[in-house]
Amino acid sequence: METAGGDRPRTAVSAPAGHPTGSRLYPRVTSFRSRRGAITPAQQQSWERTWPRIGREVSDDPLDTAAWFGREAPLIVEIGCGTGTATAAMALAEPQFDLIGIEVYKPGLAQLVQRIEREGIENVRLLRGDAVDVLENMIAKNSLTGVRVFFPDPWPKARHHKRRLLQPSTMALVASRLKPGGVLHVATDHADYAEHIAAVGAEEPLFTGMNEATGGDPAAWRSGAPIGLERPVTKFESKAHRTGSVITELVWGKIDA
Repeated sequence: METAGGDRPRTAVSAPAGHPTGSRLYPRVTSFRSRRGAITPAQQQSWERTWPRIGREVSDDPLDTAAWFGREAPLIVEIGCGTGTATAAMALAEPQFDLIGIEVYKPGLAQLVQRIEREGIENVRLLRGDAVDVLENMIAKNSLTGVRVFFPDPWPKARHHKRRLLQPSTMALVASRLKPGGVLHVATDHADYAEHIAAVGAEEPLFTGMNEATGGDPAAWRSGAPIGLERPVTKFESKAHRTGSVITELVWGKIDA
């Protein structure tokens, strides 16, 4: 699978040195695309000070989020937080929520860790690894108030569609981790992928559409949504707007089965 692109150019990569293909951190490395870049000395220093408290790598250990955050609060997972521009902004705007960002590539995470330290953001924790692995092994069923997936890589070539993150199996996995009434919020700038996402979401029996793109009535849902549905505009999205790309928002709620 690929992670979502918070502020990440779509550039194919191979496994970084020291991380062989097939390792747990890069289980399906050819399906990831990432920002190239190095960690600055200042970011590395911030990482060493802050990561041990707010970050973990994927494992088989279920998360005790109350202990990790030091409080009980509604939990939101962002899949593919990239460099964390949207993650940090939403965390600051929503102090009543605890937010877990999932990302594979350390340079992006390092930028976010540095911002978290600099701005004293207390309600963000980070997991480094494959989001499917994290959801399967670390996140409890019926525990999430929200899941956000902003600008996942569309893999536009037909032969690569199998690499797309949002497939029926992933939708079912997300639905199983959401609480009844919880929300999945997806945004994409790729029209074909938007159609694909809408189709696989419509097939998930635990989801009901909450906006026009998912066949729902937004007026009936927006005021009662358990998470905020406004997104900060990142550099990636600004570029999409300048090139004339249409941003499609897809929002589902989990039914109380």
